[in-house]
Amino acid sequence: MPTSEAAAIAAELRTAMGKLTRRVRHEDRIPLGQVAVLGALDRDGTMTTSDLAADQRVRPQSMARTVGLLIEQNLITRRAHPTDGRKSLVELSDAGRAALEAERGRRAGWLAQAIEAELTDEERTLLARSAALLERLATR
Repeated sequence: MPTSEAAAIAAELRTAMGKLTRRVRHEDRIPLGQVAVLGALDRDGTMTTSDLAADQRVRPQSMARTVGLLIEQNLITRRAHPTDGRKSLVELSDAGRAALEAERGRRAGWLAQAIEAELTDEERTLLARSAALLERLATR
């Protein structure tokens, strides 16, 4: 059972991270579900629509709609599965990779500007050290 101090820190951190995440997402131009699919394809490579649905924890029908929209926008491509004729594979297109990088750049750019404008040098140093701690917690 966590101590009351750890529980209080956890509650404050969860709230602050939620607010920051929502604010950073405000910079997005591509809907969140579509960016998540582009990100998964970037990280994990070519996948089937079913694999994407499982990865994103959505119904296959919902993922099929998302994949269709991304294909229409030329952000991903579809090709036949090499060993199973019933399946197809989707992968990032060059335009999809560029769109994803632009989204990531907007998010990071906004956050960098906010850090520069709002935090003192001492606070920036503390935040940089905190990022490593957050990474450690995320990989637990």
